[in-house]
Amino acid sequence: MKSTDNNLLTNKTAPKLKVCGLTQSDQIQKLISLQTDFLGFIFYEKSLRYVLKHLNPEQISEIKYSGKVGVFVNENLEKIVETAEKAKLNFIQLHGDEDENFITELRKKLNSEIRIIKVIRIGNQNSEELQKTINQYAQTNDYILFDTDSKSFGGTGKTFDWNLLNEIEIPLPYFLSGGI
Repeated sequence: MKSTDNNLLTNKTAPKLKVCGLTQSDQIQKLISLQTDFLGFIFYEKSLRYVLKHLNPEQISEIKYSGKVGVFVNENLEKIVETAEKAKLNFIQLHGDEDENFITELRKKLNSEIRIIKVIRIGNQNSEELQKTINQYAQTNDYILFDTDSKSFGGTGKTFDWNLLNEIEIPLPYFLSGGI
């Protein structure tokens, strides 16, 4: 897949790769040369991989790639929109406790070409509870990302029971995360 491809998800059956927590220009360029589909930049100050300690939004905007994902955790709308514009992000990943009302308001303020990925954290819920959560977000998001529940909002390297996903209907394209 070429970095100039404007629709990274045209082939819905082929697995895609997203590498998250990027902070160094050399690692970013290497991943681009390897044709990694998505480049994840963490905009959460409490993360050890907080990108703004290493790169500013303007430097990220200069990365000519159609799979730039900004990861946010419980950030305010204005800050997400401002960062998305300055860094020229293609995707916003919401990894916190953002509800469908927040996402609806965010969508109104974002450039219409930016896609929204909502993280659903998998912990001890059963398939019925998980289905309810997924249905809650089906109208407001473009994609879902399933990750192992943790107090640190991701980055644990731990898997959840993927068999749980076989018991539910997932109406959106989705990502798997956690210990892959």
